[in-house]
Amino acid sequence: MSEKPTSFILLVSKGILRDRHMRRTVLFWVIAAALLMVAVGALLLDDWLMHNLLIALLYWGACAWLTLTSVLLAFFDMLVVRGEAARERQRFKRTVLGSEDDASGKPGDRPL
Repeated sequence: MSEKPTSFILLVSKGILRDRHMRRTVLFWVIAAALLMVAVGALLLDDWLMHNLLIALLYWGACAWLTLTSVLLAFFDMLVVRGEAARERQRFKRTVLGSEDDASGKPGDRPL
């Protein structure tokens, strides 16, 4: 019975991470939520948070968690885009050069 929620969470996470549009949409909303939390916490809730230390720690901890999540998601997106670009470069090389590899071996011939 405990496997169903876990597998559902894993399936949703995989769906978010594998789809570029969904990944970037989630990234946008996580960044927007973190910015909103910073603005509301600094401008509207500052006096209330100053008097309640535990609530302030929980509030700013949640804001830090959203910020860390957005940084990790952006880093993952960057790695996925780099991997896709490398695969596209290899596919382009195969279509332009055919099935032959570049056998010249000159270091200046390789693209950066």
